[in-house]
Amino acid sequence: MLRVHSPVYQPSVNAGRTMLKDLIEGFREFRRTNFKQQRGLFRTLAWAGQKPKAALITCCDSRVDPTLIFAAQPGDLFVVRNVANLVPPYKPNQDYHGTSAALEFAVRELGVQLLVVMGHSQCGGVAALPKDRSDQKSDFVDHWMSIAEPALTKLREGLPADAETDLPELERAVVRLSLDNLRTFPWIAEAEREGRLLLCGMLFDVADAELHVLDNATGQFQPVSPPRPRFHSTHSALSATAAAAVEGSAEETAAHT
Repeated sequence: MLRVHSPVYQPSVNAGRTMLKDLIEGFREFRRTNFKQQRGLFRTLAWAGQKPKAALITCCDSRVDPTLIFAAQPGDLFVVRNVANLVPPYKPNQDYHGTSAALEFAVRELGVQLLVVMGHSQCGGVAALPKDRSDQKSDFVDHWMSIAEPALTKLREGLPADAETDLPELERAVVRLSLDNLRTFPWIAEAEREGRLLLCGMLFDVADAELHVLDNATGQFQPVSPPRPRFHSTHSALSATAAAAVEGSAEETAAHT
């Protein structure tokens, strides 16, 4: 029997056991609430299969949950998660290609109509890209992040060698690069060309829950307008006149932004 005596290791084991209990209790809560309310949906998905219309490539960061962000239901989204929401260039060979395999399944088998690359703020993988990591050993991450090096090189063109890299700009550049790489897959390029598939880039701000969508015409990310306040006569003390004034103010503000 393996006996672990390390005082550093043991607390992490206890923390893991606590987290496991939390997961089990979370599952029980899911059974009591969501599953009970959506039993029919889950059974339909089980027997009829999944038919999502959209696929998302996003980061595996625990702060980014596409189902929560987009208020999606089970079966709505085919989600592909990896470090820094990267898409490698099309390269069919005998290596293991988890992201590419998922893309092939989504586009060629499921026939999704929307393919989104969604980055996010404060991305650790992107933040590490400009840093010298020669003294840190990585079995997989550094090689994976090399996919994003063209985005970093392009962003730093003309800058002094010691100039700091603008992290938000790099996060946006990585999304653009992943979109470019998507178009190197022949069956993705064909589907887009024939109008069967729409490609879209997004960036989610974790702190403020803001979403920016890439405008393909300008190459710039545009913010999605937040929902306007809803006014209900039975729940709001605002008069109809006051509500109209707020609505008008919102429209005027939007017109000047």
